[in-house]
Amino acid sequence: MKSLIKNIGILYGIQPIEKKRLTGNDIKTVTHIENAWLSFENGRITGFGNNTSLPELSHFEEIIDAEGDTVMPGLIDSHTHIIFPKTREEEFKMKIEGKSYEEIAAAGGGILNSAKAMQNMDSEDLFNTAMQRIQDCISMGTVAFELKSGYGLTTETELKILEVATRIKKLNLFHTKRTLLGAHALPPDYKQNRTAYIDKVKTEMIPLAIQKELVDYVDVFCENGFFTPEETEDILTIASQSGLKAKIHVNQLSVSGGVQVGVKCGALTVDHLENIGQAEIDILSGSSTMPVALPGCSFYLNMPYTPARAIIEAGLPLVLASDFNPGSCPSGNLLFVWSLACIKMKLLPEEAFNALTLNAAAALELQDELGSITIGKEASLLFFKPKTTLALIPYHFSMSKPNLVMIRGKFRS
Repeated sequence: MKSLIKNIGILYGIQPIEKKRLTGNDIKTVTHIENAWLSFENGRITGFGNNTSLPELSHFEEIIDAEGDTVMPGLIDSHTHIIFPKTREEEFKMKIEGKSYEEIAAAGGGILNSAKAMQNMDSEDLFNTAMQRIQDCISMGTVAFELKSGYGLTTETELKILEVATRIKKLNLFHTKRTLLGAHALPPDYKQNRTAYIDKVKTEMIPLAIQKELVDYVDVFCENGFFTPEETEDILTIASQSGLKAKIHVNQLSVSGGVQVGVKCGALTVDHLENIGQAEIDILSGSSTMPVALPGCSFYLNMPYTPARAIIEAGLPLVLASDFNPGSCPSGNLLFVWSLACIKMKLLPEEAFNALTLNAAAALELQDELGSITIGKEASLLFFKPKTTLALIPYHFSMSKPNLVMIRGKFRS
């Protein structure tokens, strides 16, 4: 069906098809058209422009009146743990009392808490709760998701999570990428035999996930107290030999050496980066690996924020994501992430917008499908009332919300 959106107040995020990721001056700029229109057919953009070039309305089967709304590409979340068994509000109090992330984990909380609850959770319940969270995120402007495992820590349960992620993917309502995070934490039964668990990740989890067509990427939590750089490289080498790219957790709690491993192994992204220096930035500058910042986690844990300004000034394609999970960031609101990036990380609204759209799409290898207003890409769009300037969205922290969300040319309630 041929459709036309007319009376757009401002159309933001226009990019040529050859632009795949944004760095330098490009990440500081958001091209826009005022008093605009946009056409799409079968869910893909076919044209756009100023109202002076408005096509003949009779050429379209569907006319949508934007009534002066600001329209922009939908946001993309390249790092989530959204498939989890239960909330962990009991740890919230522990955080308020001053317990550290490491102390909570040592007391049986954290990742192991969720893993224990995951063992007995029914797949149907897991699917339904994940879909509710996803629907909440869509209402706040997210149009594509990465879905990690990691709260299983047994082969059977890790695959159960990936099966739920695959069921979500097969709904074909939005783009989804699935990531195996079997090396998220060391299960208690393996505390005296790390090698045996790492071998299980390499020889059971990865091969079975591939065999069952449940996985797109492999992740490792490369951090002090979790998995070492050497163990991370060992796992990622096996994944690479099996044709899987890496998206890894690095440098959240310390300078762990994870950035170096990520670059060496050709990781698509290295995520967190709350603790990096110029050496790590220089290493990333000589690679194709993209840096991903997760300011919601820093906010919730009261930790340092990723030095995003230094990353951008180094000419790197910064990405922003939510890290939605039950322990360290129980929110998938990317509009709040946008605000945090501006307020706490000192990014311009335009820089944060580009890090949540085109660069975020590239972090999931979806840059040819999403992330900008480009002919041929999907019509996955956000509508804000009315004629909203770009800066006004992060300015109204926690208050901004699109009045309409379109994914693949269809409005989502």
